[in-house]
Parts: sequence; C-alpha cells; structure tokens
Amino acid sequence: MMTTQLAQLSSTLEGELYSDKTIRTLYATDASAYREMPLAVAMPRSVADIKKLIAFAHAQKTALIPRTAGTSLAGQVVGNGIVVDVSKYFTRVLELNAEEHWVRVQPGVIRDELNLFLKPHGLFFGPETSTANRAMIGGMVGNNSCGSNSIVYRSTREHLLEIKALLSDGSEAVFKAMDIDAFHAKCEAPDLEGKIYRSIRGLLSNYNTQEEIRKEFPKKTVERRNTGYAVDMLLDTAPFTAGEADFNFCKLIAGSEGTLAFITEIKLNVVPLPKEAGLLCVHFNTIDESLRANLIGLKYKPSASELIDHYILECTKDNIEQSKNRFFVQGDPGAILVIEFTRNTRAEITAVAQQAEAEMRAAGLGYYFPLLFGEDTKKIWTLRKAGLGLLSNLPGDDKAVPVIEDTAVDVNDLPAYIREFNDILKKYNLYSVHYAHAGSGEIHLRPIINLKTKEGNLLFRTIAEEIATLVKKYKGSLSGEHGDGRLRGEFIRQMIGEKNYELLKAIKKAWDPNNIFNPNKIVDTPAMNTMLRYEPGRQMPAFKTIFRYPNQDVLQHAEQCNGSGDCRKTHLSGGTMCPSYMATKNEKDTTRARANILREFLTHSDKINRFDHKEIYEVMDLCLSCKGCKSECPSNVDVAKLKAEFLQQYFDANGVPLRSRLIGNFTALSKAGAMLPGLYNLVMTGKLTAGLVKRIAGFAPGRSMPEMYKITLRRWYKRHRQQAAKHYARKVYLFCDEFTNYNDTETGIKAILLLEQLGYEVIIPEHIESGRSWLSKGLLRKAKTIAEKNVRLLSPLINEQTPLIGIEPSAILTFRDEYIDLADDAMLEETKRLSANVFTIEEFLSREADAGNITGGMFTKEQKKIVLHGHCHQKALSSTAPSVKILSLPQNYAVQIIPSGCCGMAGSFGYEKEHYDLSMQIGELVLLPAVRKQAADVIIAAPGTSCRHQIKDGASRKALHPVEILYDALADVERK
Repeated sequence: MMTTQLAQLSSTLEGELYSDKTIRTLYATDASAYREMPLAVAMPRSVADIKKLIAFAHAQKTALIPRTAGTSLAGQVVGNGIVVDVSKYFTRVLELNAEEHWVRVQPGVIRDELNLFLKPHGLFFGPETSTANRAMIGGMVGNNSCGSNSIVYRSTREHLLEIKALLSDGSEAVFKAMDIDAFHAKCEAPDLEGKIYRSIRGLLSNYNTQEEIRKEFPKKTVERRNTGYAVDMLLDTAPFTAGEADFNFCKLIAGSEGTLAFITEIKLNVVPLPKEAGLLCVHFNTIDESLRANLIGLKYKPSASELIDHYILECTKDNIEQSKNRFFVQGDPGAILVIEFTRNTRAEITAVAQQAEAEMRAAGLGYYFPLLFGEDTKKIWTLRKAGLGLLSNLPGDDKAVPVIEDTAVDVNDLPAYIREFNDILKKYNLYSVHYAHAGSGEIHLRPIINLKTKEGNLLFRTIAEEIATLVKKYKGSLSGEHGDGRLRGEFIRQMIGEKNYELLKAIKKAWDPNNIFNPNKIVDTPAMNTMLRYEPGRQMPAFKTIFRYPNQDVLQHAEQCNGSGDCRKTHLSGGTMCPSYMATKNEKDTTRARANILREFLTHSDKINRFDHKEIYEVMDLCLSCKGCKSECPSNVDVAKLKAEFLQQYFDANGVPLRSRLIGNFTALSKAGAMLPGLYNLVMTGKLTAGLVKRIAGFAPGRSMPEMYKITLRRWYKRHRQQAAKHYARKVYLFCDEFTNYNDTETGIKAILLLEQLGYEVIIPEHIESGRSWLSKGLLRKAKTIAEKNVRLLSPLINEQTPLIGIEPSAILTFRDEYIDLADDAMLEETKRLSANVFTIEEFLSREADAGNITGGMFTKEQKKIVLHGHCHQKALSSTAPSVKILSLPQNYAVQIIPSGCCGMAGSFGYEKEHYDLSMQIGELVLLPAVRKQAADVIIAAPGTSCRHQIKDGASRKALHPVEILYDALADVERK
C-alpha cells in the first residue's frame, strides 16, 4: 500500500524520491553509531516540494527527517520516516549585505564555500566545525555547531539573525528579533505561528518555571551548552527578563535538530576577516599538564585553544595525508595544545606567544613551544580536524566510540572534571581519547569499546549514565556542540530535571502536534544503546579475500568509515576524493556510501558469497579507483582496494564481462597490435572500424582511442643499447610499463635519453607488465600472479644504490601499494624491501637534484610557463612536489599547479560508454577549463597517460610528461 502512495508522491515532486533498498540503506546511518532504515529518501528541488512532503507525512502518519551533509554524531538524521536531503538543490547564497554584515542562504550551503564567497568582501562566517569543508549551514543551525574558534565566535546561535521555515501544518513563517510589542502582537495571530508564540509566552511567564530553568539548566559560564531546547536562552530575552535583548525564536531553533520546523532560508551575521593568525603548538608530557596550561593560555586572549592527545598523534603516523602534517611534532608528547592568536601583525602575535610561553615554563608546564604562521597553520588545523576520522584507524573491533564525546563544563572546572572522568573509566579498565576544544571547556572524549559484543553494548550505556551524573555534578552540558539526537536525548530528563523536561515536551507539542518533524530526538528518545550499527553477538563468517588487510578483515576495513563525510568535499574544497561525488552531488557516489553498502551486505547477507549483491555493484560502479580516499580519508578507507576485492568476488559468482576481459588483457592485445602498428592504428581511428570496435567493447563513441607507436620502447631500447658505448657514473633500472612500451613510447625514449645525458646508465631489466589493467577491473588473481612474478624478477637487482624507477605513476606505484597487499605471506618482507626502493621518475630526479647530482646549469635559460596536473595515484601515494621541483630546475621555468582533483579518465573508466559523460563532467570541474584558458605557448604537463588523453579529448591540447619537458630543456644536447 505505502509503495503505491510513495509512487504517487514521487510523480508530483519536482525533485526525486527514492524508496529502493540501496538508497534507503545509504541513508540509514550518519556519522554516529546508529542505524535505522528510513521509509524513503526525498531530494526536494523547491519549497513546494517540501510542502507536499509535509502534507504526505500528515496523511500517512509518517515522519520527515531533515538532512544536509549527514555528518551528525549523535544520530540526529537517523530514523524510520522519510529522510529529506536538501544538500543537492538547496545550495544557493541568496543575498549579501556587506555593509550591514549579513548574508542570506539556503540550508544546503557549505560553510567553507560560504566563506569563499564572502572572502572578496573581507567577511566570513565565524563558527567552524571540523567538518567545515562539507558541513552545511542548515545542519550547523540544527546542531548549533561551534568549532575550534568558539572562544571568540561562540556558536551558530549567536550568529543566527533570521530563519524562514515551514511549520508542521505546511504554513510559512519567518522568525527574527522582535520587541515586546511585536512579540505580543504575534501571540494574537489565529494560525499555528500565533499558537507557538502564545505557548512560549504562557510557559516562560510562569515564575516557578523560570526558577526551575535557572536552577537546573547548565550554569551560564558553560558557553557551550546544547542540552535540550535552549529555553534558558529564551528566558534571558526582553519579554521575560527586563533589560535583556529582543525575543528571537532563532535561539530556540538553533540546536533543535529539525524537530520544530523545516528550515528553507537562513540569515546570518558575518564578521570581518582576522588580519593575522599564528599557532603556538605547546608540547606536554600529560593531558593534565595541558589542561592546566590551557588556563594560562586563556589569559592571553587566544581565538582557539585545541587539544590533540597522543592517541590522535599515533594515528597520524600511519595516515598518508596526516603524516605530512605532523611536521611540527617533536618527540612523543602526551598531548599538544594548539593555541591560536589573531592580531594585526605577526610581531604582536610573537610577543603575546612569548609571554604565554614564559608563564607556562615558569609553572613547569610544556617542553616545546613552536610558533607557526602562514601555510603551516593550515596543515596543523587539517591534522586537528582529522581527529574524528583518524580514530577509526584503530585495528579490530575495539573503537573509540561516540558516547560521552561532547560534554562541556566551565573551563576552570575542566582539569578536575577530566581527572574524575578518567577515574570513572579506570573502574571499567577503559581508556579514552582526548581532543579538541580545551579553550571552551569541551574535550571530545571517546572511550575504546567493542560495540559488537553484548558486554560492550552494556558498557556503552553504563559509561553514558555515569558520565551524565558527573556532568550534572559540575552543572555542565552533556552536549556542547554535537547535539542530543539518539545518543543523549534519553538523559535530558536527568540533566535538566523532570519539570524542565515536561516543558520541552510542551514546546514540541505546540510546534509539531502530530510529531512529524524528526521524532524521538530531544524528547521521547528511545534507549541510547538501541538501533546501533552493530548488533551485539552477531556471528560473522571468515572472509577469504585476495588482498591482505593487515590486522583486520575486509569487513573491518569497510567499518573504518565512521561516516564523517570527508568524501563529500567539492572541487572548491581541493583534493581528489571523491571525483564522482564532486560531479553528481549524490550521496550514492561518495566514498562513505561505498563503505556503507559493503558493510551492510557483508554484515546482513544470507548468501554464502556475501559479495554477490547487485546493490553493491550499483554503488561501487562510479568509483574511479583514483586512490584519493587512501590518503585523504582520515580513516584510511581504501575504497579502490575494496572495489577491486568486491569485483573479483562478484565475478566469481556472476562471471567476468567481456569488456573487463578485454581491458585486463590490454598488454596481450597491445603486443599483438604492435606487430602491425600501422594497421592497428588504421582500425582504431578509421570512422567505420573504430565505431565497430567501440560498439563491441562497450566504449563511448565520442572517445578517441589510444594509438600504437611505430616501435615499442623495448625494441627501441634494444637497438639503442647496441649503439651506445658510453661509460656512466651511476646506474638506474627503468620499469618499462605497458602503457609507455606500446602507446607513449616517445615519452619513454625521452626519459631514457634524459637520464643518460644527466649521467645515468639506464637498464630495463627482465620483468612483465605492471598488472594495472587487471587491478582496475578487479581481476585480482591474475594481478597477484603478475605481482609475485615481478617481485621475484626484480628484488635481486633493486636496492638503495640501484633503484627501480617508472614513468607512468599508476604502473610504478603498484609496487608501493597493491603489490604489498597481494603478495603471499612468504614474499611479504621481500616485497616491502623492493617497494622501499621503487620511485616515480620525478621522485628519483628530485632526490638526485637534492644530492647535487643534477643542477639547474644543465638546462636552458629560456623562459617558459608550465601548468601541471598531477596524477591521482601520484597525489595519493607520492606527491606532485617532485614534479614541480624537477620542472623548476631550468632557472627561468615557472611552474603552476592546476588545483584539480581527478581528470575523470581514470584508466578505462573514461572510455566506457556508460561512464563517458561523467568522465567529462569531472574533467570540466577544474582541469579542462584551466587548460583551455592557457595561452598557446604555455606548456601543459601531466605525468599520467590517462590524464594526457583526457586533456587531448576534452581541451584539444597536447600535454607532456614532465620528463619530456625536461629533456627538451637540456642545454647543448644533440637531439636523437
């Protein structure tokens, strides 16, 4: 019956409505520990759509759950009604008044992108969550988000000027500040809005109610108080407390978690950009030392004081991206306090930092006090913000769980509170991670618990109960910024008292009499240890996989995704992860969705082969295997690896498609084509023949096909070696990958000639293909055979003195990545030793330049401008820095990096008929427009063969590998 009604609703909406199991599964979780299947998922395009959804919810007695980025940590957007996702279409900045310092936005505007919009006007929106590059303003209002700089900018509530919303009867209302006369006039209105105003007037005018609020709510010196509805804030307005600010219902809506009204527009206060900022990163031996030093630091009026404990710092060591950001860490500190000072000049910051340091040292607190500015501060904040995701890296089923991670107390009470907190954990043989907002009296505290066991589930609840009692003792707030949701709603009665809890219920009843807006949050919340992602005591099979998953299995690797949504970045945020989401803005195309769908079916499938589900295939399909997640996901979830594993297992049950076989066999087919390259190219480029090949293979008609070079690199090299008789000072082994050997031979020739001219003997040793084409299609058994054979052939030759270098990043970096996870246990150490001496050609040349073996004097003094697009695997597993460095060796070469993510080609992905449009869409985000606007004399550099092909097809420009550019820049060289 409901299926029919949902279909009828869908036909009336401008936007989309999904009721299939796949999409519902992806919206069954957020960034919390909770999981509940929704009835459907709606993506409204207009306010009219939301009105229809409200009417439907009334008629069908179901609920609407407003959602933006889904990064809530307490289960706010988990429920069994219709999830209404406004993150795709409600994304416009509607109006800016720079003179009056306000901006009006839709709820799906991303916080950091709002600030990019405001920056040219010298303004920004202050509150900054750790998820600011994907968190949306609507969600920040719903949870009353704060962030690192709340010492200065407080919470979202303090910046909320006006809200336009739909009430539970579908009527529109605007909430803003109003004087006493306007307030009483509103109370006389006959509609639902008037009833809401009359209700709050009746409730808060009662003297006993006022006294109860003042007695039981968190004390006012706890600035981050986010428990229940903010009636204590409303009480401190003019209708109820003489001399206070005008009444504004926005104070109540902030932190109401979508339970009172459906927000459609938000008017925010914005502030001038700070002039200069510096970070004093104080190292301590213990947490307690850092919290005592925090009180000293606050005397000097910082804009932030953020804690990073040793558990977080340990996690950064094994994370590709964050390991680069721990450059400022000295020794093995028990904690680091990152204290931000914002002043007019660096000299002022240096002076105040020195004063703070002197006082801390005098108190015997801290052992290292680096002060950092500029780009270095961005790296430190990136590391600090990665804390939540990094905690998911813990191997096995014991995890740092969100249970009491958001408690806030008076900052002066913080050292004593934390000591008592840890004493409670000791009773249960638990320890906790400590990080975040020391300056605001709120440390994010996450005990390590296994929620998959019955004991862990009970402990989850026991700890919540005990800490709630402790927070109440200090008159603190059980939630400082993450909200109540499913996690803390049950304890609100205890935190504010029975009478105040009944007051909250009366408010909910007045606003939403039929309980359609996000029910069971804040009031009437079920037990906090129910509807969790993990069912206690569930037995799981042993998964037999091709890849190795160190210290875990494939399911546990997928479970490392905690839902924090780092993969929902846009192309404006920078980075590579996740290219398909950047183009489509669909949750289904996020890295998070892929981990979620795999976790769901590996956990709940009733099949012997739990990978054998079409739903997983559908969600994995648009993963480009770019490897961005391997480095950029703070939880280290490698979805490219998971996709390849899934495909092999899925093919075991369903057979390997023809196209996958053809692509996997790229090397063999190229070898055959290389026998008659002219004929091969005629077939691949001829109008009729090329079309036939594309139809048979399932390739896109609009995509050009790669051509065969007139000679293979191996054949050219053999002839070249016979002619060469020069003595070289140094020797290097070159991996002749299959793409360079057959298609990009000119690049390979120039690479060899460049190396020789620079004084290196180049040897192409005996080896076979890299296996990249097999890996890309999930044919892992074949890739494993190739990997092990290459290791056996090359490991006797390769060492620190004679490294192995490669031209194509995706091929050579398999040695550092997939080969290690594919090798048998008996070959693991041998594979690791080999991989330690394998480099991209840019890495090698850069290293040799550092050693003084290559100098700028070897190259032309001619002026050139180069724009560089880095390969995804290079950015994930290496860096673009070596490319920039070697291209800058000619002293008058100016190199500029294109701030692009993935080019969209991704090996065979961009050739495939059903993926071609998306491939080009991804390219059009940044790369292709950036290339088109370059003057004809600007050199386009791209290390990846796929990237160069995408640039050729999408921008009609020829891109060169950096070694080609460097070869052409050699001074006084006889060209061959």
